[in-house]
Amino acid sequence: MAKIRKAVITAAGWGTRFLPTTKAQPKEMLPLVDRPIIQYAVEEALNAGIEQIILVTAANKQAIEDYFDRSPALEHFLEQRGQHGLLERVRHICDHADICYIRQKESLGLGHAVLTARRLVGDEPFALFLPDDVFISSPPVMQQMLEVYNQFQGSILAIEQVSREDTQRYGIILPQKLSERIYQVLDLVEKPPIEEAPSKLAIMGRYILTPEIFGALEQTSPGKNGEIQLTDGLKQLLKEQPVYAYEYQGVRYDTGIPLGWLKATISLALEHPEFGPSIRGYLRDLDKNP
Repeated sequence: MAKIRKAVITAAGWGTRFLPTTKAQPKEMLPLVDRPIIQYAVEEALNAGIEQIILVTAANKQAIEDYFDRSPALEHFLEQRGQHGLLERVRHICDHADICYIRQKESLGLGHAVLTARRLVGDEPFALFLPDDVFISSPPVMQQMLEVYNQFQGSILAIEQVSREDTQRYGIILPQKLSERIYQVLDLVEKPPIEEAPSKLAIMGRYILTPEIFGALEQTSPGKNGEIQLTDGLKQLLKEQPVYAYEYQGVRYDTGIPLGWLKATISLALEHPEFGPSIRGYLRDLDKNP
């Protein structure tokens, strides 16, 4: 049984929905309560037992590489001040994550970003994280998916039931139910018109992919704006081997849009052991004094 040892996290987009902020700061580094958005994906991968993380970045994403690197000057400063709690938090993610980086030299779509990581992934199955989707669950969504992978030994897509109106925002699968929460994918459609959606099961930002996805993506023709879509590559992969979908258990926040990021910030702050009580009181006061 091939073990999932590596994860690819894509972080090469321009973050245009957050402009002008993202002109100088990567969207993935926006704070989500007490840590940047991308750290949630890294921690989920580590908590699922993944050994190596491959971050696909771009020329304007140096801050991500700096964040996950050691900072001797800062660490020395905190140590001299006796701020050992902060020092441990600063060191923790650097000490526990084995991260390497590769740059997507052109913005040619998610499928192209995945292809960029081919040399580092090698000929083995891997996990794929889209960090805009932040999942809160126990066990982690990727750990749930790994259990499904161990059963079927094929590509697994995380899916969620959405409203009929929202099907035009996502990749949608044509499913054949195999068991509770598990489906075989018969077809996929990227952002179909509402009347053409084959189901209400939408693909979200977690995948387990077999290495054959790279060959499938190489055979995939660029679509709109010259981009190679992962969904189109998965359609190609379906011609070669079965693909499965798993309806995960947990809560998802779409931090890739400002409103979704704001909702995630409020929801996660309310659950935070340090900030939660104060935030609840603040929101109650706002409600009393509109």
